[in-house]
Amino acid sequence: MVKFLITLEKDEDGWYVAECPALPGCVSQGRSKQDAIRNIREAIAASLETRAAHGLIPPLLEVIEVEIPGAAG
Repeated sequence: MVKFLITLEKDEDGWYVAECPALPGCVSQGRSKQDAIRNIREAIAASLETRAAHGLIPPLLEVIEVEIPGAAG
């Protein structure tokens, strides 16, 4: 099993947009968070399948946490 980080953002129309930063261009959406997560899982699987068929490997992505003093959140 391979794990990928995704981002979720609610757009101006109320849809949830999911993106996988490790796979550029791998984006999906859904009316609910659950729909968006299910859809991005399918998009990730399809992206990996396509990349494998073309001999491409997913880029290595390093994720680190940084602190920003005074930032709201």
